[in-house]
Amino acid sequence: MIKKSKGKRNKYFDVHKPVFYPASILIVLFIAITLYVGEPMEAIFSLISAGMTTNAGWLFVFAVNAFIVFCIYLAGSKFGRIRLGGKGAKPDFSLFAWFAMLFSAGMGIGLLFFGVAEPITHYSNPPLPVDTPAQAAQNAMNFTFIHYGFHAWAIYAIVGLALAFFAFNQKLPLTIRSVFHPLLGDKIYGPLGNIIDVIAVVATLFGLATSLGFGVQQVASGLHYLFGTPNTTWMQVVLIIVITFVATGSVILGLDKGVRVLSELNMKMGLILLVLVLLLGPTVFLLDGYIQNVGSYLSNVVKLGSWTETFAGTNWQNDWTVFYWAWWISWSPFVGMFIARVSKGRTVREFILGVLLVPSFLTFLWMSVFGGSALFVEMNGIADIASAVNNDISTALFVLLESLPLSTITSFIGIALVASFFVTSSDSGSLVIDSITSGGKLDAPVGQRIFWALSEGGVAATLLVGGGLTALQTAAVTTGLPFTLVLFVMCFSLYKGLNEELSDWKRVEKKKERKSYEDTIRQLINKRSNTRNED
Repeated sequence: MIKKSKGKRNKYFDVHKPVFYPASILIVLFIAITLYVGEPMEAIFSLISAGMTTNAGWLFVFAVNAFIVFCIYLAGSKFGRIRLGGKGAKPDFSLFAWFAMLFSAGMGIGLLFFGVAEPITHYSNPPLPVDTPAQAAQNAMNFTFIHYGFHAWAIYAIVGLALAFFAFNQKLPLTIRSVFHPLLGDKIYGPLGNIIDVIAVVATLFGLATSLGFGVQQVASGLHYLFGTPNTTWMQVVLIIVITFVATGSVILGLDKGVRVLSELNMKMGLILLVLVLLLGPTVFLLDGYIQNVGSYLSNVVKLGSWTETFAGTNWQNDWTVFYWAWWISWSPFVGMFIARVSKGRTVREFILGVLLVPSFLTFLWMSVFGGSALFVEMNGIADIASAVNNDISTALFVLLESLPLSTITSFIGIALVASFFVTSSDSGSLVIDSITSGGKLDAPVGQRIFWALSEGGVAATLLVGGGLTALQTAAVTTGLPFTLVLFVMCFSLYKGLNEELSDWKRVEKKKERKSYEDTIRQLINKRSNTRNED
């Protein structure tokens, strides 16, 4: 088993060495090599990304669809009534706090970065042939919904449910290795388990660094729009350093005082920005669009979700759908473990429906308001958002806000929201990686949390210096591919574990029924015996 530290616990570090050191060495080597090679790394990143997406794109598409089917099966099956933590377990957080943390951890920065940019990009460069601008706009929203809807959240649901079940019901350490206990038994505590956790740590860190890189690009663009500060790579690095130090202060406070409070603040600021854009923009158009977009998505989810541009002979999907699936998968150890930590007391059915549906429909509303506003502005010639997106995708949100009233106020809220999402993502990621590298402990020492918070900022900064957007995409794809295979095994292991749990429940219930029956018979015999004695 994972050995516990002997003697007095270290005040600053309490690590599981076979995981902590290999993961740390791999990350430090990556940073060192990228900085040493310099500019040529961008071409290398591009070559790696193109090779993996071209040859493994079909695997990503198949995987995410398989995960949705598996989630639907679990929610509707006999396993749905199993409660995470046991029959008497109660939720640690209210529904609002739970949804706030799900939303903040799962999608935050991505929504702000791509909420305007993606629909406009798909509108101006349609992935499928279109006859009219209206059809181009609808297809653009369909693909945006595909990338941020059920497929993405199914990935998180699988990992989160597996981790929560094996940690809270089977009393195993809260690490990725524990999910494979039904298949590997006590071998999860040996070298094989260590390798699984190292892969999870590296995938988490690079998936998280991708999001942080996007976030800081957007903060830099917003500051440039508002205050005229330089929007350069080195300015982005400075912002990463500043925001990382803020995140470090928050992560010291822990889950309840730091991450929960900031997650709820994110939800409130996001709601304010959403309402402002809805009211200041074409309100009726946006509300109509939400209904139509959801209906169109539900009508086309199977078709577009399984589309691989086989007969089109194009490369569009590699830069978008395959990148997204790899990004979400590489981020899934982090989001899944974070969701697991805050989901004790929920039933399997409640967990899956909550994780799969609520964040998805909130995301659809966000995309309909921001993406719909951008499409309205573009289609009616109010502002040239498409050109702005082609020049610098990180400026998309602020170009849209500039076309609406109160643009200074909304842009300031947008910058604050991106920065806040940056902090909560970094915090959550640090807590998750701490847990994995400490052998599943939920309360890693402060020094360890600081180390990983700084590491996340360091990797994000290195990726930006070494190749910008291409490097960020390559990091996600490269780490997402091996973890896709891990997720397939995880599904089988989770099914096996849930089946064993339900069998144990049935045995206990039969024992209770048998005991109740025996007690009843005993009482009847005693009653008859007493009656005879009286006679």
